[in-house]
Amino acid sequence: MKQTSLEKELSTNTYPGRGIVLGKSADGRYAVAAYFIMGRSENSRNRIFVTDGEGIRTQAFDPDKLQDPSLVIYAPVKVLGNKTIVTNGDQTDTIYELMDRQQTFEQALRTRTFEPDAPNYTPRISGIMHIENGSYNYAMSILKSSNGNPEACNRYTFAYENPLAGEGHFIHTYIGDGNPLPSFEGEPVLVGIEGNIDTFTQMIWNHLNEENKVSLFVRYIEIASGMYESRIVNKH
Repeated sequence: MKQTSLEKELSTNTYPGRGIVLGKSADGRYAVAAYFIMGRSENSRNRIFVTDGEGIRTQAFDPDKLQDPSLVIYAPVKVLGNKTIVTNGDQTDTIYELMDRQQTFEQALRTRTFEPDAPNYTPRISGIMHIENGSYNYAMSILKSSNGNPEACNRYTFAYENPLAGEGHFIHTYIGDGNPLPSFEGEPVLVGIEGNIDTFTQMIWNHLNEENKVSLFVRYIEIASGMYESRIVNKH
């Protein structure tokens, strides 16, 4: 797969929905994770990211305007030992709980399916980063309807062992705007990872559609030590 620029992927899509980027920094020192959310409805846009332990959760910016919390309030990021889980929904909890009982990433996601938000049937996208003894690997998953038909669930997992410096993969919920919203297709996109945590965070935020972007989380984890730095950017 030919590498493309994350800037281009973001700036040419007005509504990628929610997106996960996992990879390794250009200097090879850091495991890199980014997660962003976007919104078209007032309910989706009325959110911020807040720190929750070693992870984050979504929270209503204006609690009085919160309508249905079921698909908008969740913990996108949790840490389980030397594993960092990043997802676009409450499957974060499923992965955390079942992996804590010695099940695998794939086994945990076997218990879940795409979101019940007809007619979009939004895919559930998930990622997991594993850092141990100076080594790093990650995996990504998407659970989606079969071309918009909710009678079938298509499950894909992509694993990346010993990822190369300056490379990452980008997966998101929608290939573009529409009614219904068209689900992501194909493999996670191979993208470049450049700069330090602040320049990388700013690049992503600046290239997300101004009207639809809501919140962004970025984490750089030092592979040698497991120490990390995080950034949160909220539109509100």
